Amino acid sequence: MTISDILLSNLDENGILRLTLNDVSRRNALSEAMLTELGDAFTDAGANPKVRVIVLAAKGPAFCAGHDLKEMTAGRLHEDGGKAYFAKVMAMCAGVMQGIVNCPKPVIAEVTGVATAAGCQLVASCDLAIAADTAQFSTPGVHIGLFCSTPMVALSRNVADKHAMEMLLTGDMTSAERAAEIGLVNRVAAPEVLQEKTMEVARKIASKSSMTLATGKSAYYAQREMALSDAYDYASGVMVDNMLALDAEEGIGAFIEKRAPKWRDA
Repeated sequence: MTISDILLSNLDENGILRLTLNDVSRRNALSEAMLTELGDAFTDAGANPKVRVIVLAAKGPAFCAGHDLKEMTAGRLHEDGGKAYFAKVMAMCAGVMQGIVNCPKPVIAEVTGVATAAGCQLVASCDLAIAADTAQFSTPGVHIGLFCSTPMVALSRNVADKHAMEMLLTGDMTSAERAAEIGLVNRVAAPEVLQEKTMEVARKIASKSSMTLATGKSAYYAQREMALSDAYDYASGVMVDNMLALDAEEGIGAFIEKRAPKWRDA
């Protein structure tokens, strides 16, 4: 993994890759450079057999402030008023968010500060999220005449409609405790133990068969968009294929024999 100035990367002995947003002066905004770094990092991690779990963290008081509005404003100087540039940035951002969902490795957001607009979208796009009790979340576009339409996609797939609409229509800050209540984050921890709690969950997940995790993650997001009967047909086929895998045979055998499984990740 490469290390840049704005995205730090560290892979530990358990196969847990920590990606850390490090553009503190810009509140870890999703600039073009940051989106490119993140997109490449998730693509590389997904293809790296040494990576078992990804933790997405951040330095500074903001987890992520969303899009870089100074960059976006500069885009208006183009002849078309910025239309092509805005479309390019939105496509880049959508690609990163879908890259997280499509990445075969589980992704955990470790949220220490505020996560606003596309930053909130980033948290919602991760498979799990653990937040410091000082963290806050919002989709504040309405304050500046810009509805958070793309953050809405991820947000509406995490929380119930009325909770999502309240965040989108008011733009108000949501506390970490409230975010846990409505399902935007899994749990809340004191800032001083946040990394410890996050890594505890990451290590637990990393101990499982990576084949099984990749199978399950892909199946979860695929069936969620299907009608009930189609979802059951699809999931049944996934179960059949999974049962035929080496790790399923090993795992079931280990359970019956009351021993620890030896994963082959296949």
